[in-house]
Order: sequence, then C-alpha cells, then structure tokens
Amino acid sequence: MTPMPAIPAAVPPQARNGPITSDEKLMAAAQQLEATFLSEMLKAAGFDAANGAFGGGNGEDGFASFLRDAHAENIIASGGIGLAESLFHAIKVRAYV
Repeated sequence: MTPMPAIPAAVPPQARNGPITSDEKLMAAAQQLEATFLSEMLKAAGFDAANGAFGGGNGEDGFASFLRDAHAENIIASGGIGLAESLFHAIKVRAYV
C-alpha cells in the first residue's frame, strides 16, 4: 500500500505567490462540496428553525441559508469533518488511472 500524498492547503488566491495548481483547485472543489453537505446537514438538524428571536417570517426564512452556509464554511476552515480529504484522494486516484 502506497502512502497517501500530502493534501494541499486551501490558500485564498490573493494570499498566493504564483499560479494555482490543479491539486489546489481539486481541494477547493472538494471543500466546497463538503461545505454544501454540511449546510444541508445543518438544515436537516433544524439549525435554521426560527426560535422566535426575530419573530420568524419569510425574511428570516429566506436568509437562514446564508447563516447555515457561513457556519458550514467556518467548520471547513477549522478542519471540517474529513469529507473533503476523502473526496480529494478518491478523485485524484481516479484522475491518474
């Protein structure tokens, strides 16, 4: 069994020196997919259910997804749940076969 290659860090384009590699693009896509997955899991867990702080309504319901997405992105920024790494390695292995 061969060791898994290092996972490239997701660095914002404005903080980089040089071109973005294909591994970094692949990792960014995997992290975006993980963030989308986490956002949907937060929704299923009732994270966006109005708790009466602002009275609910269509406006609060409409913007709850933005809050869920922000929380999901923060989870990814602090390490995530490992889904992005698994996706990265699975796609990378299949891309070079």
